[in-house]
Amino acid sequence: MIIAFFIYLLYKCVQVYSGLLIIYALLSWFPGAYDSTLGRLISRICEPYLRLFDRLNLRIGMVGFNVMIAIIVLNLAASALARILQSILY
Repeated sequence: MIIAFFIYLLYKCVQVYSGLLIIYALLSWFPGAYDSTLGRLISRICEPYLRLFDRLNLRIGMVGFNVMIAIIVLNLAASALARILQSILY
């Protein structure tokens, strides 16, 4: 029962962080948005994780796919961890 709650909590945290990553990406559309209080807070939360994907050079023209790949990797890692925890339980 405790592991099921932990898995639920893990998925909720991944959803919240994925939402923050989407907001971070949307802030790039507005000039000066990263300089606002909310922009600085979201940048402090998201940029350490996004730096892991900077080396991959995921830009095509003016469009960067770092955030999309970061969200996919985050969800895959959460799913893998949930499966491992379920296999321990059963």
